[in-house]
Amino acid sequence: MKVSVLGAGSWGTALAIVLCENGHDVTIWSIDKREVEMIDEKREQVDKLPGVMIPDRIAVTNDIESSIKGRDMLVLAVPSIFIRSTAKMMAPYVEDGQIIVNVAKGIEESTLMNMTDVIEDEIHNAKVGVLSGPSHAEEVSRKIPTTVVVGAHDKETAETIQDAFMNSVFRVYTSPDMVGIELGGALKNVIALAAGVADGLGFGDNAKAALITRGIAEITRLGMAMGGRAETFAGLSGIGDLIVTCTSTHSRNHSAGYLIGQGKTYQEAMDEVKMVVEGVHSAKAALALAKKYNVEVPIIEQINLVLFEGATVKEAVPSLLLRNRTSECEW
Repeated sequence: MKVSVLGAGSWGTALAIVLCENGHDVTIWSIDKREVEMIDEKREQVDKLPGVMIPDRIAVTNDIESSIKGRDMLVLAVPSIFIRSTAKMMAPYVEDGQIIVNVAKGIEESTLMNMTDVIEDEIHNAKVGVLSGPSHAEEVSRKIPTTVVVGAHDKETAETIQDAFMNSVFRVYTSPDMVGIELGGALKNVIALAAGVADGLGFGDNAKAALITRGIAEITRLGMAMGGRAETFAGLSGIGDLIVTCTSTHSRNHSAGYLIGQGKTYQEAMDEVKMVVEGVHSAKAALALAKKYNVEVPIIEQINLVLFEGATVKEAVPSLLLRNRTSECEW
């Protein structure tokens, strides 16, 4: 296939390498001319994926029109806050029936739309799918075994995406539950911030296990209220992605949370991480969705208070632990 990856960050670069090694004709597009020149000259994403060589046969361009026309598949790998603006740029050049694969994780704060809905709002003639799961770019780019899930409106599109990406170290499942896949991917970033805060405060494994377990409960409650399937949240894009994001040193959301737990503001934490921290951008939208669907999300609520309302992390912990007693399951 002829495939273009739009977005030259760590995740876009890692997926471009996977697609290239699977035998596809791959182009990477970036809006940043400096980034294009760096990758073209050094064959390395020095800033975001150092030490991983990019094959010479992967083309790199700053021209969005040439990166879209005549391509079979477009992988949209920009941060979630830039999905709409990038889709607007793409729209004049997208051809009928082209496949667009969203790999960003987030919720648009102003509309509460997930990323595939944002893409379809701007581009009306493409077949849009989503790829998500526990998949740090640092490991994928180094061929460390990884498993993800692909969602689409129809099985044929999902299987086309599955076939394009799948190989002996990158296993791909398919699912019709696009809502569940996207909600799991977006909301786990918010819970990962909380897990990082707990580590920054010096809490132990018990606290982290509780946050992961109660976090997936919040994600599942909200996701099912929005039409997602329970099995999705028990799968790769739910508990799988939540575990890896809450526990890995590669996780920018966990890293930012850790710094917040040590006393930094969220802006100071993001500046230190030096990459987009999706959980910060999704937190307000997650809380707004919970209020819209009348779903209780105490962890997400406390993270919003810490990030945006001036609450301290030392206030947030008792607020979680000392809530009214309840049951884990219905009697």
